[in-house]
Amino acid sequence: MRWWTCPVTSPATDPVTLDSPEQPAVSRKALTIGLCAVIVGIAFEAAAVATAMPVAARQLHGLGAYAWAYSLFTIGMLFSTVVGGRLSDRIGPAKPLVLGMIIFAGGLVIGGTSVSWLMLIFGRLVQGLGGGMLNTAAYVCIAQVFPPAQRPRMFTYISMAWVLPGIAGPAAAAWITHTLSWHWAFFAVLPVLGFGALMLAPTLRMLLRRGLPPSTEAQGAPAPIWAATLAALSAVAIQYAGQRLDLLAILPAAAGIVGLAVSLPRLMPPRFMRLARGLPAVVLTRMLLPGAFFGAEAFVPLMLVEQRHLALTLAGGVLTVGSVGWFAGAWVQSQRWMTLRRDRMVMLGTACVAAGVGLITVAALLPTSWIGLVAIAWIIAAFGMGVATASSTVATMSFSSDAEQGRNASSLNLGDALGSGLFVGISGSVFTALRSGGDLATTFGSAFLVMAFVGALSVFASSRIGRVPEH
Repeated sequence: MRWWTCPVTSPATDPVTLDSPEQPAVSRKALTIGLCAVIVGIAFEAAAVATAMPVAARQLHGLGAYAWAYSLFTIGMLFSTVVGGRLSDRIGPAKPLVLGMIIFAGGLVIGGTSVSWLMLIFGRLVQGLGGGMLNTAAYVCIAQVFPPAQRPRMFTYISMAWVLPGIAGPAAAAWITHTLSWHWAFFAVLPVLGFGALMLAPTLRMLLRRGLPPSTEAQGAPAPIWAATLAALSAVAIQYAGQRLDLLAILPAAAGIVGLAVSLPRLMPPRFMRLARGLPAVVLTRMLLPGAFFGAEAFVPLMLVEQRHLALTLAGGVLTVGSVGWFAGAWVQSQRWMTLRRDRMVMLGTACVAAGVGLITVAALLPTSWIGLVAIAWIIAAFGMGVATASSTVATMSFSSDAEQGRNASSLNLGDALGSGLFVGISGSVFTALRSGGDLATTFGSAFLVMAFVGALSVFASSRIGRVPEH
């Protein structure tokens, strides 16, 4: 049987033959192309929005609430990751995958037709809800259709689908924004999403018609939806407090902190709150690392446009260069000649992110410094993300038994989304608090400095991982 044609299987069942009347044959080739196309659309949207958002924020008078465009996306993704996982376990991944595509497409339409900043950030929330469900359902679909020996190849394609749009996406978004308008940075994703849906349609019809056998393998308790809801609302409360920055902000800030204290133990591995070694340290690293990186990324184009008066195309080019660095990092960590232990690879990646964001802080505080320093710094930071993200995912799998893979992967993704939302919100709060002073060097420099500190915390967290089991 060719690798791209297979029967639908459950992770807990043996594959059946292609001719089995009980299982429909699906095209792995079409499934691969369809999933990668959908992920390319999501990744392009992320890169395009990061480039076009400064123009949209100025036109819609949203600079004062700039970070909400990013935080609400990740908060929506945080919630829908749990919902998508629960639905996929109960009814199979097909319906959540379809629902995720519909919700994400609806968010793109809302964003593209926005006439106010409030409407635009609501569209971003809807996009996050769709993206989180899409991502979770896609991974469950891969687990049920591809046998373990072929999943690494599939995840290589998935990684490429995430990274490659970041190379051409910012420049393309800048061209679209200048030639048409920033609205088309959202609309341009719809044809890619439609192509992916078209390629997925035959497989999804089979999955919907026949269903999937439920797994009989014992699993840990799934992450409760109420805890994900509380965590998402707590993140909103904390960011709202950061945007107010007055005495009335104390109440929502305290409520958000208490909410996270209650919800995180239910969403994360045991002993996570005690900063234990092993898997809890891996998840903590993945909570801090994306927060530092994306909290800085949200303001890199804005700094280059507002402080350095750089053309939007050139500002987006910095993000493009960063995507090359990310791809290089992901490639390096997979090579046989890379003999570092897996935990030390994670530490190397976190150190690169902290150093890169630190260099950007210097460039922001010294506006007359060489502008190429920003590009070099972002390559270093993105390289670190490529190394650490892939290595921490491998470490999570190695620390997990077969029965714990789904639960621990959910914790990793939730930590990733929660950290991104919270720390992007924190960097936005710093930016909002200092922006009225008019000193751009202090404003941007302070926001980047806080993210560099978060990056340093991720280095400490990664130092507590310890030796990763080898299978």
